[in-house]
Amino acid sequence: MLKHRHLLSSIVAAAVLLAATAGALGGGFRAMTVAATNGTLATTAGCGKAPTLTSGTRTIQSGGQNRSYILRIPDGYDRNRPYRLIFGFHWLNGSASSVASAGYYGLAPLSNNSTIFVAPQGIDAGWANTNGRDLTLFDDISRQVENDLCVDTTQRFALGWSYGGAMSYAVACARPTVIRAVTVLSGANLSGCNGGTQPVAYFGIHGLYDSVLNISMGRSLRDTFVRNNGCTAQNPREPGRGSLTHITTSYSGCRPGYPVQWAAFDGDHTPSPVDGSSSPNDARTWTSGEIWRFFTQLPSTAPPTTAPPTTAPPTTAPPTTPPPTGGPGTCTATYRTVNSWPGGFQGEVVVANASTTTVDGWTVRLTLAGGQAISSLWNGTHTATTGDVTVRNAAYNGTLGANASTTFGFTATGNGATAPGNITCTSP
Repeated sequence: MLKHRHLLSSIVAAAVLLAATAGALGGGFRAMTVAATNGTLATTAGCGKAPTLTSGTRTIQSGGQNRSYILRIPDGYDRNRPYRLIFGFHWLNGSASSVASAGYYGLAPLSNNSTIFVAPQGIDAGWANTNGRDLTLFDDISRQVENDLCVDTTQRFALGWSYGGAMSYAVACARPTVIRAVTVLSGANLSGCNGGTQPVAYFGIHGLYDSVLNISMGRSLRDTFVRNNGCTAQNPREPGRGSLTHITTSYSGCRPGYPVQWAAFDGDHTPSPVDGSSSPNDARTWTSGEIWRFFTQLPSTAPPTTAPPTTAPPTTAPPTTPPPTGGPGTCTATYRTVNSWPGGFQGEVVVANASTTTVDGWTVRLTLAGGQAISSLWNGTHTATTGDVTVRNAAYNGTLGANASTTFGFTATGNGATAPGNITCTSP
């Protein structure tokens, strides 16, 4: 079973990694898979062949490097039967072996030998996806497996936790004609999103008080596919703090064949929360059962190929008058670097009301150093990603009473050794 608790210290230290935008997809595999989703190809070249691949650790040349993955072929494999194919991506400082030994996030015991499982190994035990190298690995493994084994081309899936969730999201963004559905557990946009405009069935799972990757990051990933899949925008119910429960919401209005599901749980950064307990447990978690049901509800047929809607879902119009100010109230903004790594960093700004009157609305301005660019920001809205950046309060944290404060955070590419300069705060 996964040793989540002893991994968390290393995950907290380095999980928020940013990646280069993924590279372009190669021609041959994409041509085959586009044909599959158009209904002209239901099975792969491996169908009917006597397989040469066997279960276990395998090596593969990908992008000019030696890479590896663990393959699990169903007992009693039938070369004439098209099988489901599931990729399980490991977390930061995890491994393919960890995913395989835990039953591919608990799905293997539920599969009843109906599924081929793959656990790829990331470079430096992560999924930076630099120059699209990990998407290329996904393509190369898929090609090798499908040329040798019988796979249903409408039943390809991916899932992962933390950095593995980020990689699953990258696959959904960049390979929408290949992947049928993904599940992202406690993920964020860390491995890039090349494309991200086409529909893919999507299930997001996240803890309310995730101390590594804030739940707002998971909501942002979810909302990408709420839009892409044409679902009705909503704010799903989430459990209360201390309830030790989870709430799963299925979005309405989604295009046929492209559901979106969201599960928020009262807990921290873990792939195996347990209702009624604050201790994660792989054997008792509800996540594996819900993921399996989400994947297997999708029929073994290609979904409709009509184009996604070209207009964004309706949103509430912004107010035509500015929010009221808090009289003579003033605010201050203080920056700190939370974490940094080669090529990126995480920053946080504390916005405080330094007066005795209420501040209703705040605006922080700061200047990023050369080479720095914001990748994601939470608890505020920003108008630029480089140079002079303006951040305004979110709808829920603009009012600050006397001596009260709030924070917003962001991740960015570039060298975090130089703190942003020219930091000011005004109201509103």
